[in-house]
Amino acid sequence: MNGGTVRRGIPRFLIILLGMAATIVVAAGLQAVAWLIGPAFMALIIVIAVAPVQGWLRRHGWPGWATTLVVVLLVYAILLGLALGIIYSVARLATELPQYAAAADGLIAQATASLAAWGVGPEQLQQAAGSLNLGKVAAMLGGLLSSVAGLASNFVFLLALLLFLGVESGGAGDRIASIAADRPQTSEALGRFAWGTRQYLLVTTVFGLIVAVLDTVALALLGIPLAVTWGLLAFITNYIPNVGFIIGVVPPALLALLTGGPQLMVIVIVVFCGINFVVQSIIQPRFIGDAVGLSVTVTFVALVFWAWLLGPLGAILAIPLTLLAKALLVDIDPQARWADALLRAKAKDDDPDAPPPPRKKSRRTRREPEGVDHDPAPAPT
Repeated sequence: MNGGTVRRGIPRFLIILLGMAATIVVAAGLQAVAWLIGPAFMALIIVIAVAPVQGWLRRHGWPGWATTLVVVLLVYAILLGLALGIIYSVARLATELPQYAAAADGLIAQATASLAAWGVGPEQLQQAAGSLNLGKVAAMLGGLLSSVAGLASNFVFLLALLLFLGVESGGAGDRIASIAADRPQTSEALGRFAWGTRQYLLVTTVFGLIVAVLDTVALALLGIPLAVTWGLLAFITNYIPNVGFIIGVVPPALLALLTGGPQLMVIVIVVFCGINFVVQSIIQPRFIGDAVGLSVTVTFVALVFWAWLLGPLGAILAIPLTLLAKALLVDIDPQARWADALLRAKAKDDDPDAPPPPRKKSRRTRREPEGVDHDPAPAPT
């Protein structure tokens, strides 16, 4: 204030509108380069996951070049294992489905007859029967396999990026220490992001293995073809929070319908959803919430947002991406503690990242004369 004049700041509603506009622009830019951001972030997550191995080897006296070589081999093994597993599963399904074409035609004929008895017109029945052609499903899967094979250029880019990140991972500690010297809050936020990502991957991998084994055994006992393939699919979809099991139940339920009819399909859906819903949607989110500090609602909204922004890979990487956004936008800003309270799974009194409660000042500011009764100061909580 100078000479009776008052400086007027930007109105709050205008700040909100400008922030929303900037968010939309950034989201559109990220969506335009999703082909680059998705693989790059996946490579970063894989390197972060295996980084403790490099530290353990260094503490046991391994030379730097040997630890770097081990990290590079580990990240390549993880990526190649996942890629080969997905391609093998899609190929097996594409070759298996045509064997049940006759059974599918019979089921379609029964369904159209039942619908005709309920008054559905022949034109609608013919259109529905044509859309349920199993040969089209097999052709679609074959096209999907061809598109996966056509991603060779991106795969080579991902391998090269993994190589560079693996080589440079040994100096990550020095870089974080350099950042901490100037911006300690940023260093702490990045450290929490890496720790939370590793905890999330550990919990998700353990529960994914449990779900994969249970699903494989259950499907094998029910006589569903390709039980191991569906177990692998359940393991991969376990990285999709909250709704991954819905994607994994569709192929075994379809084969159950073709091999044993509607009754077997219902049994497969009940057993599969019973196992996966209890483990993935009830038990696992509690462990993930404790590990990464995100509520179930936040993880679901993050799943929808990142899947829309980056595609299927965004759905798999939704939790790590959310942790990175939280670290860069919330954790580094002391004034954004209110947002951290909204994102957390639950409030924790013993949370080391929470700000300390304000200390209560003692009411005894001067020496009381002897013989005067007074209430003792409240004990600190």
